[in-house]
Amino acid sequence: MKKALRYSRLLFLMVKLAISEEMEYRSNFFANVLSTVSGLFVSLLTLQVFFNQTQAIGGWSFEQVLVLLGIFNALDGVVKMVLRPNIGRIVQHIRKGTLDLILTKPVDSQFYVSFRHILFWPITDVLMGLGLVVYGVLQMGIAITVTNLLWFALLFVAALVTLYGIWMLLMTMSFWFVKVENLTFLFTSLFETARFPVQVYRGILRALLTYVFPVAVLTTFPAAALVGKLNGTDALISVSIAVLMVVVARQFWKMALRNYTSASS
Repeated sequence: MKKALRYSRLLFLMVKLAISEEMEYRSNFFANVLSTVSGLFVSLLTLQVFFNQTQAIGGWSFEQVLVLLGIFNALDGVVKMVLRPNIGRIVQHIRKGTLDLILTKPVDSQFYVSFRHILFWPITDVLMGLGLVVYGVLQMGIAITVTNLLWFALLFVAALVTLYGIWMLLMTMSFWFVKVENLTFLFTSLFETARFPVQVYRGILRALLTYVFPVAVLTTFPAAALVGKLNGTDALISVSIAVLMVVVARQFWKMALRNYTSASS
């Protein structure tokens, strides 16, 4: 308990520092917010073009896909805010030898490389994404129960954990490979498929996007919890993959550190 409180306070300080740093360049902050609004507008315009040709995509209506798109936008904000500026630096830490300094700090090294450099402005992606989720639900005119909300909260957290686990696994490979930047481009390309429900994809591709690169866990299952499409099997898959990803990522990080010889040796 004391350790959890200690890390909670440390995380709070990191977030506070991120806000202070962002407010030093307010014009840059508002420019990024404008970029976020423009990006979401283009996504909605693209979605509207699709639905001008059909009434449903993969069995999902326009309003239901709006909910899914909102979840995608929120997760994309987390990538920009936490994952890319932090875990994305692992490669640089190893190349420049700054990982040696991190390992000497009285804090868990994985925690430090995961949350030290938080960007504040992508919070707009998260808030606008969740706002789009609320708008989509209201447009459907369906009654949302407490059970639906609890399932959504659980599966959204599972999506965040899964996303973190995938990114951590990819970047930890830099302990053995000099260049892993191409993996981030591959991740980004695959992540883009989460803009649409996994039911759009067929056959082996659908299986791959559910179990290998779990796009379904990231957006489809959380959205399904709100729009009434979730079943027990999907929920179990979502939670199981999230637990598996975070455990594997943790063990992979520990193994990488055991094989790390430092920049000075």
